[in-house]
Amino acid sequence: MSHQLPAILFLLPLFAAISMPVVCLKHRHWSQPISVAILAAMVLVSILNLYNVLHHGEVRYVFSGWATPLGIEWVADGLASVILVLFSALGLLGVVFTGPTSPKDLGGRIVHYYTLILLLVSSLTGIVFAGDLFNLFVFLEVAAISSYALIGVAGGRALFAAYRYLILGTLGASLYLLGVSYLYAVSGTLNMADIAEKLPFLLHSKALVGGLLFMFIGLGIKMALVPFHAWLPEAYTYAPESISPILASLVTKVALLAWVRIIYWVLNASIVINDIPILLLVAVVGALAAVIGASLALAQQNIKMMFAYGGISHIGIILIGIGQGNPTGFVGGVFYLLNDAVMQAGLFFLAGVAFCHYGVRTIDDMGRVGKQAPWLTGALIILALGMIGLPPTGGFFGKWYIILGALEADNYVSAAAVVLSTLLTLAYFVKLFEAIFRQTSTGSDVPLGTIPLSFKLTLGVTSAAIMILGLFSSPIIQLLLSHALPPGL
Repeated sequence: MSHQLPAILFLLPLFAAISMPVVCLKHRHWSQPISVAILAAMVLVSILNLYNVLHHGEVRYVFSGWATPLGIEWVADGLASVILVLFSALGLLGVVFTGPTSPKDLGGRIVHYYTLILLLVSSLTGIVFAGDLFNLFVFLEVAAISSYALIGVAGGRALFAAYRYLILGTLGASLYLLGVSYLYAVSGTLNMADIAEKLPFLLHSKALVGGLLFMFIGLGIKMALVPFHAWLPEAYTYAPESISPILASLVTKVALLAWVRIIYWVLNASIVINDIPILLLVAVVGALAAVIGASLALAQQNIKMMFAYGGISHIGIILIGIGQGNPTGFVGGVFYLLNDAVMQAGLFFLAGVAFCHYGVRTIDDMGRVGKQAPWLTGALIILALGMIGLPPTGGFFGKWYIILGALEADNYVSAAAVVLSTLLTLAYFVKLFEAIFRQTSTGSDVPLGTIPLSFKLTLGVTSAAIMILGLFSSPIIQLLLSHALPPGL
């Protein structure tokens, strides 16, 4: 039974998504409780899967009995299993938050709305577990199509943002698929482990270099890496308040994880460190993304836009850690990915509450919530501490290990980029808190209706998680060092 847990994790949300339009045909209000129940079950199964992997080693699940490299293989190793626990928990929180904030004009389409959310979570699970390059493409596209629809459902400017996301996302998918075809042509296989075995004999192939370049650009668009980030700020800003936290915390992270898989598991750590200068490129683009993203965030007035650019900056910080080519930087980057997923969810939860109940969209309007919602201000303080990287939050320890990894690699430019992006992050949060405590807003300070318990619950859990990740950073880092390092690193 234990070796089937990865398939169960994928099938839970998939079967729920397929059956929901029938089950909820006459009872639309069932869609949200069903989604919550399915994702709660997914959290429990992901914890069981992590326990199984930690005690019995990685699980390789082959579909329909077809052996690799011909068959479809899923790999549940330490890295995938840790990521799935976090992602399923954030998906659950996102659906709990979605209930009171789902667009009111959907009517009967509310069932399809939750169907798309479950389909998105299922496809993200497939991306994390995929053991071959083509199925990775399939799940990337299912996740992208679900995201386009969920963003565009808000109408107005969200439709344009979703359309631009569709155009750039399709370009990214096409480039990735073109790269996969090059690798298939030169290696004769799509299975990641099989390619890794053949790669040492293919290093001088121009088709290999071209294929990798196309794949990295395609995934760079998917993860909103500078300079391919143009689709993300407006997509996350104009998306419904209910869906922005799920998109911001999960979608770009799985594309980044796919990049990490290809670099370290397909190409192999020893090859990228000694033979192909990919890690230098990763560190450089990560440094540029970290600084440029934080600079653009500082220039924003719209709160969601600011948080979106902050997320772009943190993608760069994660890549800085991944690109150092040593265990310290790698686990720092992965640990920071876990923290950033939680922080992005919390920030967009906060932005959703601020808009739905205080009409707050811009920094100047934040004065409305200063006295009326001290719990909201308290959550923002914890989130800001994590984003800036101050102890005792997990953000501090993630950046600390990334900087240590950069110093260990004698890469002082990368270390300086982390510090500079941190100072810029501090600057835009100072700007935000100045508006809160200045109390100059002339708008109504009265909340627009009763604040649901689910809002306080989701913000409270994400705020607590940021502190818990910091307080328990040592055992988590040790777990990553023991079970999540790529071969040869």
